[in-house]
Amino acid sequence: MRDEHPKHATRPPVDHPAAALPLEPQEGVVAVAVPDAEAQAHLVEDPLARTIARLALPAVASSLLMTLFTSVDMYWVGRYVGANALAAVSTSVFWIWLVIALGEMVSIGLTAVAARRHGEREHAAAARVAGNAVVFSLVFGTAIAIVGTMLVPQLFALMQMPAEIAELGHRYLAAYLLGTPLVFGFFAVDAAFRASGDTRTPFVLLTVSVTVTLVLDPVLILGLWGAPKLGIAGAAVATVLTRGAAFLMGIVIAVRRGIVSLDRPRPLAVGAILRVGAPVAVTGAFFSLIYVALTRTTTQFGTPALAALGIGHRVESWLYMIGVGFGAATAAIVGQSLGARRTSRAAQAGWISVGFCTVLGTLTGAAALIWAEPIAGWFSTDPAVIAEGARYLRIAALAQVFLCMEVVLEGALGGAGDTLPPMLASSVLTALRIPLAAWAAPRYGVAGIWWVLTLTAIARALAMVLLWRSGRWKHRTL
Repeated sequence: MRDEHPKHATRPPVDHPAAALPLEPQEGVVAVAVPDAEAQAHLVEDPLARTIARLALPAVASSLLMTLFTSVDMYWVGRYVGANALAAVSTSVFWIWLVIALGEMVSIGLTAVAARRHGEREHAAAARVAGNAVVFSLVFGTAIAIVGTMLVPQLFALMQMPAEIAELGHRYLAAYLLGTPLVFGFFAVDAAFRASGDTRTPFVLLTVSVTVTLVLDPVLILGLWGAPKLGIAGAAVATVLTRGAAFLMGIVIAVRRGIVSLDRPRPLAVGAILRVGAPVAVTGAFFSLIYVALTRTTTQFGTPALAALGIGHRVESWLYMIGVGFGAATAAIVGQSLGARRTSRAAQAGWISVGFCTVLGTLTGAAALIWAEPIAGWFSTDPAVIAEGARYLRIAALAQVFLCMEVVLEGALGGAGDTLPPMLASSVLTALRIPLAAWAAPRYGVAGIWWVLTLTAIARALAMVLLWRSGRWKHRTL
């Protein structure tokens, strides 16, 4: 028997600040927007497996393009600058994760709030919310750039990096941080397009950006075709320039289409965005800080271990981003299904998405076991780095089976608006890595650290399964 649909409530006028806030108690974080009533009907009526696949494909493609930026950097740096430079990029990425988590706080919140306004056909209100988010992102990004650049030496000192790696990391991270406003601006514009139901434009912008990066990376790193030879800093400059170009193209298109309106700031609208996005951002920021602490333990095993840590994360990031795509699709279905009071459909969406991703995780884990050396060798020519990277990949192969479970169900819980419990569970289990790694390292060497990372990743996945199975999210109100 079909669940009963809710009655529509009356919203405040579009110019009223309250129009920026979620209306229905069932409304949650929707990571993929629904553009119109017909699309909403498809989400709550069509066969689940087909609906998930249809929504996940563009989200997965865009997510993979996002992670390709760093993978390309690490390829050129690792193979043509050296093992120390690869270790420097690997450790810099932990601080970049922190920066990205702060930027995605706006992106995630904007997607949820603007999507609601579009779904209510309040397109002008959605455009104003998006415009506020873009302006806030640029201001916030500028503040992060100023403070972060000043603190770069202290950031590497905190990780107790060897001097030669810290110096290279300083060049890479400082160059990246200077472009933070453009990166944050791109996140906001990207979210504005998705909230309007347009997944094609951000995908095209990302495709162009990645294509340019593939060319610009070796040009700036190696000084080809008369360009300055920037070495490791060239990788960061290439990434920032291409993200900046994507932002500028995106904002022009979004303003012309009426998706973004650069109107006067509305603090309540920005407050609603931050309220929704903050728990997810806290999780990401905490995750990066835990890895900063773990790096201090890993440093005692030298450059190969640091480089292997980076290689492992780059390889895992591909499956992780596939999970993010499926999680985004599931979030949309869960949010709309709860709005239509079809909780059983919402629950099934989570389990079906987990099934899809677990199959991919199993295949990825098998590939890591079989081809660990060739995969590690793609990032480095140093035999010690390849050997340690292969060991990491083989130990972490078991976690690949569970990785998507965690990411997909976190997205599904976000679609229900239930972001605090997964944040707490994930943060506690991630924090345990610090004492566990400190205990395992002197007893089992660097392999002990890899096992700690693997086992805690599995524990996080099982925690998300328990949270989803509990059904508490079905009663979440905002």
